Amino acid sequence: MIQRLHLIVITALAAGALAACGEKPQTGAGIRSDAAPYAGTGSNFTEPGWKAGDKASWEAQLKARQQYGQNEYTRSQTK
Repeated sequence: MIQRLHLIVITALAAGALAACGEKPQTGAGIRSDAAPYAGTGSNFTEPGWKAGDKASWEAQLKARQQYGQNEYTRSQTK
């Protein structure tokens, strides 16, 4: 009886070990798109003043977001 129990436990452990080998490798490739980021997504949730497909407008919006939203020096000035 004990030998049978050992056989069942060993079989379960071997099955668990082999199940771990079936996972697909995860790569950090991210999302790849053929379109440029400033081309837009086609949604209507865009920032006012930004025109889809206009690279200069895209860069201006990114610069404004960086200055007003992520720059701690300008954020700490307001009281």
